[in-house]
Amino acid sequence: MIRSKEEYLFYLKADEIALGINRTWPTIVIAYFFNDIWHFQRLLRKLEYYKNCMHSLLWKPYVLYLNYRVVFFGQKLGFEIPPNVFGPGLGIAHIGTLIVNMNVRVGENCRIHSCTYLATQATGKNDDCPTIGNNVFIGPCTVIVGKIHIADNIAIGANSYVSHSFLEDGITIAGNPAKKVSEKGSFGLCSIQRATDILKNNKG
Repeated sequence: MIRSKEEYLFYLKADEIALGINRTWPTIVIAYFFNDIWHFQRLLRKLEYYKNCMHSLLWKPYVLYLNYRVVFFGQKLGFEIPPNVFGPGLGIAHIGTLIVNMNVRVGENCRIHSCTYLATQATGKNDDCPTIGNNVFIGPCTVIVGKIHIADNIAIGANSYVSHSFLEDGITIAGNPAKKVSEKGSFGLCSIQRATDILKNNKG
């Protein structure tokens, strides 16, 4: 969760790395105006910053405006992603349906594909939602539901239905219902970039 201006800038840069944004000229200009996913993620992070850090009543109208823009632009892309769910280094792979409950919590460097649902089970309470660790790859058409925990460095295969916890670090799970299928995990996947590690190493 973004709690300061410094964290806000860190999240923005980590997301940029995770999305593979190239800052060379003129590529950066093209990406700034035509990369809708990057635009959405920048809006989402801006909403998180102002919602979490600007508590004065003077900022309330602007927060409402940002929330409107996130919802409106998200609908255009098929995204229903509330603020304060994803950690830094979010990489949305494609435009397409992404439905995320506001009580879901996802760690750093998540790579997530389209037609994915992160939510409660049909009979569950609204806060009975998944907690997902760092460096997790979520393949397309995946459903992750219930009050479960997904450990760090896990890869979740396409078309998986995940309704119970996986606490072993660095494995691959897949299937309906999901089960462990490999020891490989998200390590070595070109689509998982450890954006936060890159930033921390550069800072150090």
